[in-house]
Amino acid sequence: MNQKFIDFMRAFYGKKLAVAVSGGVDSVALLHWLVEIGADIVCLHVNHGLRAAADTESEYVKELCQKLKVPVQIFYWTDEKPTAGIEAAARAARYKMMTDFCADNGIEYLLTAHQADDQIETFLMNLGRGSGVFGLAAMQAVSMRDGIKIVRPLLNVSREELREYCDSRGIKYFMDEMNDDARYTRVRIRQNRHVLRDMLGISDDRILLAIENLARARDAIANDIDKLVADVMGDGFAMFSDSFLFDLMPDFRLKFIGTLIQKIGGDKYPPRLNSLENAEKKLHADCKFTLGHCTVRRLGARILIVPEGAKTTFRKRHGKIRKN
Repeated sequence: MNQKFIDFMRAFYGKKLAVAVSGGVDSVALLHWLVEIGADIVCLHVNHGLRAAADTESEYVKELCQKLKVPVQIFYWTDEKPTAGIEAAARAARYKMMTDFCADNGIEYLLTAHQADDQIETFLMNLGRGSGVFGLAAMQAVSMRDGIKIVRPLLNVSREELREYCDSRGIKYFMDEMNDDARYTRVRIRQNRHVLRDMLGISDDRILLAIENLARARDAIANDIDKLVADVMGDGFAMFSDSFLFDLMPDFRLKFIGTLIQKIGGDKYPPRLNSLENAEKKLHADCKFTLGHCTVRRLGARILIVPEGAKTTFRKRHGKIRKN
């Protein structure tokens, strides 16, 4: 068992944990490791009904949990399936079912089996998109979703180590054929990552170190942004001066606008980077536009963000206009 995993999990000893298990090698290894360290866990498995092997995998997870003496809850995605964006819809449905279960059963933490290779692939995908600090810092070890803490204890453990653990012990797991489908960007990165190591000398450890350094910068920025957001938020709106906004560093500025729009508009995620960059350009002059279920207005030196459909008058807003 990986020592980094053991050290990471010390903070969760004695706590009730849910663990998402698909039946793939990563989550099956995680389940076994949690059992080995004596964690108090319940296994959650989602059958999306999208692949021929889905029922077989569900039955295997159920039998595995019985063998390991771990309680298990199987969910079935029975909603109408969209014709486009099926992966994103399946992911959203999966998290919704699992976080709802956690909330209903007083479980604060949901563990997932994202590992070091997933982390590196996410970094490279975001690098290809031209992401800033928040994208390049990739996945957080602990984040929030629907009021539940999503915990990723394997971000410093390689896929190879997890596979070796299962293979050496004869532990069965399933392979997802989509993992070899080169139509997906992540798969193409996975198949060609060896070029970085073999031809450029950029090892996985170096990439993971860069991600850790970026994560520290992300966390520091996020801390400051939270304080700035609290300063300008009123009752369901935000109001501040143009000098306050444009005196912020560019990364701060975009994250600040995105966080406000996410909070006021009620979306799960902030707008994409290119949308925020376009919004920032518009805010250099008087304007009024919508983004992320919000209306954003600049009038003179004042900037106002309200829920879409709300009035954009400044006169009746009882909140301080934050300046420098």
